[in-house]
Amino acid sequence: MIGKNKISKTLNIEGMSCIHCAKKVETALKQIKQVKSAKVSLEEKKVKIDLKEEIEDSVLKDTIEDLGYKVV
Repeated sequence: MIGKNKISKTLNIEGMSCIHCAKKVETALKQIKQVKSAKVSLEEKKVKIDLKEEIEDSVLKDTIEDLGYKVV
């Protein structure tokens, strides 16, 4: 697909225990201009992030860890 490359990343997160935690992570990630969407799965302890454009993993990791969770 030319010009329509879908960029997505999945990160494993430790420390989330409730829907409030999940929403907090999703909201913080969506505030990053390169992020199109973020969906947390509490059961899998993961977040799937769809991007508008490429971004360094460290930016995503730092955003999550600044909230008090650990990216593994």
